[in-house]
Amino acid sequence: MTLQAENLSIGQYLIQRLQDYGIADVFGIPGDYVLSFYTMLEESPLNTVGCTREDCAGFAADAYARVNGMGALCVTYCVGGLSVCNSIAGAYAEKSPVVMITGSPGLRERVHNPLLHHMVRDFRTQYDVFEKLCVAGAELDDSQTAFREIDRVLAACQRFKRPVYLEIPRDMVHVVPGTPAPAPQPEPRSDPQVLAEAVSEAAARIEAAKQPVLLVGVEVHRFGLQDEVLHLAEKANIPMAATMLGKGVVAETHPLYMGLYEGALGREEVTKYVEASDCVVMLGTFMTDINLGIYTAELNIGDCIYATSEQLRIRHHHFHEIRLQDFIGELSKRDLKSSHPRRAPTEWEPESFELQPAAPITVSRMIRRLDEQLAEPSENDTIVIADIGDALFASTELTTHGRSEFLSPAYYTSMGFAVPASLGVQIAQPEARVVAIVGDGAFQMTGMELSSLVRGGLPVIVIVLDNGGYGTERLLHPGDYEFNDVHSWQHHKLPEVLGGGHGYDIRTEGEFDQALTTAWAERSQPSILQVRLAEEDCSASLERLAEMMSKTVITGKETSS
Repeated sequence: MTLQAENLSIGQYLIQRLQDYGIADVFGIPGDYVLSFYTMLEESPLNTVGCTREDCAGFAADAYARVNGMGALCVTYCVGGLSVCNSIAGAYAEKSPVVMITGSPGLRERVHNPLLHHMVRDFRTQYDVFEKLCVAGAELDDSQTAFREIDRVLAACQRFKRPVYLEIPRDMVHVVPGTPAPAPQPEPRSDPQVLAEAVSEAAARIEAAKQPVLLVGVEVHRFGLQDEVLHLAEKANIPMAATMLGKGVVAETHPLYMGLYEGALGREEVTKYVEASDCVVMLGTFMTDINLGIYTAELNIGDCIYATSEQLRIRHHHFHEIRLQDFIGELSKRDLKSSHPRRAPTEWEPESFELQPAAPITVSRMIRRLDEQLAEPSENDTIVIADIGDALFASTELTTHGRSEFLSPAYYTSMGFAVPASLGVQIAQPEARVVAIVGDGAFQMTGMELSSLVRGGLPVIVIVLDNGGYGTERLLHPGDYEFNDVHSWQHHKLPEVLGGGHGYDIRTEGEFDQALTTAWAERSQPSILQVRLAEEDCSASLERLAEMMSKTVITGKETSS
């Protein structure tokens, strides 16, 4: 702590602690119950980023956290806070460490329980809602415990990689408790004896296996464990696959990387190899229906090593008080002598792309051209953000390279993530080349966050897949249903409305090629590419998904694997 806490107000102490955790930017929208704290933010070293909607601020803070390590947003009471519930729920589901800060009525205003604007039911309602959506929370209503509560909540955010909640009554922002900074709390550590036993058992299982495989999940990224996992794979010569949520956690050009494991939805050779393994080492992997190909996966969990931040299980043995980072770190240090595994399939390499300039654009051909662009050498990182639907499923065919990342809400699957997320990512990494892929239905939910990109002069490339409606739902529930259609927008003309940026109307492969090339060179304003697709067009991945899910969606009965 560089400042004397005795001289700090509660608001100043919170701002200092946010900086201590590496947060440089705060997303949100001001309101009267939080204006006092907003003024303090504006005068601090933190950069405040205004958004068009509170849920967009939540998505932006979520994406910022995924690439920065921790993110924050600040909104007003109830009308602001409750509007961001969905974004925070997604951050909780997918383990994204977001600090949600909200104002609330002053303590002196609450005497005799008056009916104040924005209030719902009682003064605890918003706190009670977010108690279900966050891993920790506090109402800073006691000056003597405020500093300690801030430290406790922020430490939980870092430790569990999940959102937390801090509520500041507006008459507490400038209160100076006059208390010293709380003593730093020791970081939790693994039980050394239990850790040694778990690592020894896992190492023995891997060495005895004839066909071990690493199945890498998103927590490897959340906890910054990529180097340890790569060291483990290279040292023992173990092939790697990734889950959909974990796509891009390791470079997909690595010689030991096979591709995505998605049960029956994925490439057959990868699925067969993983499911034939006698030792699947699952590291930081969520066992979700999407990750498991709508439960078409045929993994015998009893034969797996399953390690996450919440549990460690080796076959039927459960180990407690073990941190994921300690387990992977110690396992990677072992001199493993694994058996010679059967040759694993390598990452799929499509045939060389040959542009057909006059041909109508399709989503698969668009992805192929974008993949070609990602393969070109670049001085900057490239980060692809995929929204839900075919924006996600088609994008699974993209190849992430050593300095590339891939973000998507592939478990919580909330539409409208990509455009506001691109704001958060571009703020976090100003030099990165950020590409957002979003369907026209999802764009109509949150696409006006394009305004914030224009305002900030941020060169995000937004690709809108325009097929006139909810393409995934059309496949899941076939029929001429109007509820799957959306009103047609002239997306490419939005820069004229917003007063900045560049728009492109695209119908052919040649037009997409030219627009992408031009947009890629643009570094001062966003570009929006309206890609007009046939209503029935979809990727092969989405077609396989629809085949698996359609019976469940229509009849409510589970599909057989």
